[in-house]
Order: sequence, then structure tokens, then C-alpha cells
Amino acid sequence: MSQVLNDLVSLLSLEQIEQGLFRGQSQDIGLGHVFGGQVMGQALSAARKTVPAERKVHSFHAYFLRAGDEKLPIVYDVEIMRDGGSFSARRVKAIQKGQPIFYMTCSFQLPEVGLDHQIPMPKVPGPDGLLNQQEVAMTLRDKVPPRILQAFIADAPIEMRLVEPLNPVAPEAAAPVRNVWMRVNGTLPADTCVHEYLLAYASDFNFLVTAAQPHGVSFLTPGMRMATIDHAMWFHRPVNFNEWLLYSIDSPTAMGGRGFVRGHFFNQAGELVASSTQEGLMRLMQGK
Repeated sequence: MSQVLNDLVSLLSLEQIEQGLFRGQSQDIGLGHVFGGQVMGQALSAARKTVPAERKVHSFHAYFLRAGDEKLPIVYDVEIMRDGGSFSARRVKAIQKGQPIFYMTCSFQLPEVGLDHQIPMPKVPGPDGLLNQQEVAMTLRDKVPPRILQAFIADAPIEMRLVEPLNPVAPEAAAPVRNVWMRVNGTLPADTCVHEYLLAYASDFNFLVTAAQPHGVSFLTPGMRMATIDHAMWFHRPVNFNEWLLYSIDSPTAMGGRGFVRGHFFNQAGELVASSTQEGLMRLMQGK
């Protein structure tokens, strides 16, 4: 396991401070606030610690209420909502400075056999030969602000390769579709829970920005403000993040200062392993 991956796995391994209460450290990835994927991964980790091991997460729904301070730890308060014959439900409140910054409701299920079908995997080039995020950033090193560039060229725990790289400095209008190959930078242990936490973390990358593509703007466009409002995720089949997963994203609509995106994770065998949706603030402040 690479050091950066080991650091991320450790970040998602929380300290228990009381029954149902956990504390996680924060990570500064250059955004000026806590990355939403970190909070989702840690909240899922906190909920998992209160559920019988044989029950597997199948969904979560989350709301972001306030920007988190990347300099401070986060406390996660887990409420046991229900433990039924097949399903367990948990609600997690993330707290900083005495205030909730995030809520998540998640559900876990005993594995069972049932009807099985899925949508087909998109026909896109495989990951071999594509540039990863650091290599793409280096092609833009003379055009991107140093703080942003450093965040993109640093050694990353998750390698991402865009099928069709876009230029965030001089964006051109494009269809609201994005396909990204992802895998961890190293080898994770066999524990499937760790793979799920990391997939929740990764699901926030390359997501809301897809809704900006038809408008010829990006997160670097002056006056452009983006922030996640809510995020949901469903786990359909076992996740192996040691191998390449295709994150296929599209944005059906944007309006009213909000953008909506949805994504599907496929493994290289074409199996749909997880799906996600997100709505976020997307405002272009004129004259800024």
C-alpha cells in the first residue's frame, strides 16, 4: 500500500470516544474546506461500526449543511434507528464547533439472492494509455494557479484517468457527460468495508463539475461557485477498488442555481457495482 493510500485508509478509521460517538481527523486537499467525500467516507465508517458484520451497506443519503473546517477534527454521532430481520438503519450527524455540518442516513442488509439485471456498461476506451490527473495537470502547469496545481500534481491515493480530458482553464461547451477510470494507488486489504468507504470518498470527484460542461465554465472560472447540497449512493455488487472502475457520469439538468448529476460505477467485467446522485449549488456570480 502506498503511503498516501495508507494515510487515507487511516483517515477513514475513526477513534471511538463513547458508545455511538466517533472522532475523525480532517484532510486538507487544497479546497479551503473539508472535502465532501471525506465526510461521507468517515460517516459511513462510523455507521458501519454499530452494525453486525454480516450486514452490508446498500445505500446512504446525505445532506451537507455547512462547510467543514479542514483544520479541525469531526465528531460523528451515530443513532440506531432500526435493526430488523434483514435491514439495519442508522443516522449519522457530523459535528464541528458544536454545530451539525452534515447528516447521513444509511441502510445495511443481510446478503440474499434475488432477481438480477443491470444497465449495460458504456462503450468507452479502457484505462490503458490514458493520462491520469497528475499528467493532465502538468500539461496545464503554466495556466493553473500554483495552489490548485499543487493539489493536482501531488501523489494521490486514488488514480483517476479521464477518458476525454477537459481544460478547466479555458473550458469549451461540451455535452454533460464524463467518464473516469479510477483505482486506488496501491493494494487494499480484503475487507470489503474499506473498499466501500473509499468508493464513497471517490464518488465526490469529477461529479458536480459535469453539470457545468454545457455552459463552457469550470470550477476555475472567475465567479463560479460550486458546493454539494446532497449526495446519495447505492451499492449493488461487491466492490474491488484494487482494480479499475469506470465512473460514468451525466447531468440531466441544471436550473435555479442548482446542478444535478448521476453516476454509475462499473468494473472491467462490465458489472454495475454502485450508483450515485448529487445536487449542488452552481452559481455564476457576474462581475466577480
